[in-house]
Amino acid sequence: MTLTAKSESESRPGLLLPPPALRVPLVILAYGAILLCASFLALALRFDFEVPQEFFQRWIWSVWWIVSLKLILLGWFGQYRSLLTFFSLPDAGRLFYALGIAFVVQLTAWFLTDGVTMIPRGTIVVDFVLSYAGLAGLRVVMRMLREKMARGHFSSMPSRRVAIIGAGTQGAALAREINAKPGLGMQVVCFIDDDPNKIGRTLHGLQVLGGRRDLARIAAKLELAKCILAMPWATAGLIKETIDTLNEVGIDHAILPPVDAFLKRNPTVGHLRHVSPEDLLGREPVSLDQAEIGKLLSGETIMVTGAGGSIGSELCRQIARHAPTRLVLVERSEPALFALERELARDFKDVSIEPLAVDVCDAAAMDAAYARWRPAYVFHAAAHKHVPLMERQPAEAIRNNALGTLVAARTAMEHGCKKFVLVSTDKAVNPEGVMGATKLLAELIVAELQESRSHPTAFCSVRFGNVLDSSGSVVRVFRKQIASGGPVTVTHPEMERYFMSIPEAVGLVLQSATFAQGGEIFVLDMGRPVKIHHLAQQMIELSGFVPDRDIPIEITGLRPGEKMSEESTHGCEIQSPTSHPKIQKLTRQPRIRSVIDELEKTAPRLHRMGEAEVRDWLRRNADIAAP
Repeated sequence: MTLTAKSESESRPGLLLPPPALRVPLVILAYGAILLCASFLALALRFDFEVPQEFFQRWIWSVWWIVSLKLILLGWFGQYRSLLTFFSLPDAGRLFYALGIAFVVQLTAWFLTDGVTMIPRGTIVVDFVLSYAGLAGLRVVMRMLREKMARGHFSSMPSRRVAIIGAGTQGAALAREINAKPGLGMQVVCFIDDDPNKIGRTLHGLQVLGGRRDLARIAAKLELAKCILAMPWATAGLIKETIDTLNEVGIDHAILPPVDAFLKRNPTVGHLRHVSPEDLLGREPVSLDQAEIGKLLSGETIMVTGAGGSIGSELCRQIARHAPTRLVLVERSEPALFALERELARDFKDVSIEPLAVDVCDAAAMDAAYARWRPAYVFHAAAHKHVPLMERQPAEAIRNNALGTLVAARTAMEHGCKKFVLVSTDKAVNPEGVMGATKLLAELIVAELQESRSHPTAFCSVRFGNVLDSSGSVVRVFRKQIASGGPVTVTHPEMERYFMSIPEAVGLVLQSATFAQGGEIFVLDMGRPVKIHHLAQQMIELSGFVPDRDIPIEITGLRPGEKMSEESTHGCEIQSPTSHPKIQKLTRQPRIRSVIDELEKTAPRLHRMGEAEVRDWLRRNADIAAP
């Protein structure tokens, strides 16, 4: 049995449509009839419905080519491809252009013939107006019938009453779409906006009833079930204040994301999402010098290690937007590599995507990859990053984070790469745990390779803190705990961390790469630290619950390797500004003892060493206190 999919218009309730093969002929017939009537009515109006025989004969002689010309132009402007039951401003514009060209042709013909064989000039003008009104009127009536029948079909379904906060362009477009789709189960009943010039006005027949301070009154009066924040340019503070008010009133809420998420397109219901912690960070948007980043990456072969991870995959997306010739993806997780390669191949058809299922610790495989693709720039994001997990496997943390960095960086140097950028972490500063210590080793390895001065490669490290909603992040853990009814676990009520979004962190990594001359550590401005306990409370509230009443918060105690707070610089590092206000440059004194020599001597027996011996080795070589 063969299944065939119905078109959207055939599957949805509404007007009964003829078979597809008959639709275009019927549309042409309907348009032709309207154009014929409009032309005759224009002539009749010109002569007060007493048309002289001579002008009637002229009309009969000319109407056939005038109507034919209009029908041809309507087809040229795509008026037969669009459904009669859908009519928008672009359709109205195309209709105007088609009839306008026909109007100009008629006037030109009238002047060329001195009007001897044609209808009067005034009739041509009136014909244009009536033709446009007739065709546009047909489309409007058909759309109204479709919407009325759709509303009738869904009238038995429950409809949630919705208010849109933000009576701007985006809010108006969203209200129009929601109310045009009753199947969504929502009905926009009003707007809310703090602008006093908008209060009392109407958009699409919906009134702006008041500002945010009137939310409780409006919600009670209209029995609102949901509010949608359509304020794409709002600050985090304003969003948080609004969400707090909605939580107090007890109304469900969603948000329209920043305007760049649907740039050059109208917002749709599909753009709506729940308010996330990222919306409440309180960080100002970071501006990047896209021209400089593009100058660095455009037309080059770029390699990203750890490409399937949260940071690595976003690096690939942002790099691909700058039109490199080739993007080499190094990732040992086959599922992550497969998914990323398909995504990039779909979205960036002009970029050659080369997926490599390779472990960065495999020196032979990495050497072959560099030799084949000759990357100009390497972004090394491959690393183990989960603190408690690495505490139990210190040998594996050293192998992947330190030895993997050595293999990737040294091979880049041997093959003449222009720049090698290590993605590091603030946990490498005065580390108390294994993961941070191994990332510090990675920084020291990169610095040591730079000091050899016998190569053209510029090595640098970029250091930043926690990334919101990355794989394994506390945000994802909290979200799952809330979904299961709690408790939400926090290690200490005073623990705090620096947070930034994945796209922001990656953008600043790329910006730092443009500054790299060799040997620098770039530190990203993480803003103010956020208490993890406060983050947990916010996420519970954003989910519509009350902390410690609906969802309990449980204090579990610090885990091995964790610190109460993170730092961004060592005491021995010298800090200086860059041309970007959010990026600082650090330099440190060169080490006398070679980290690389120690690592290479120890690497072959790492997994045979006892845990205490591995920790002792880490303490001596990363200059850390034993955890």
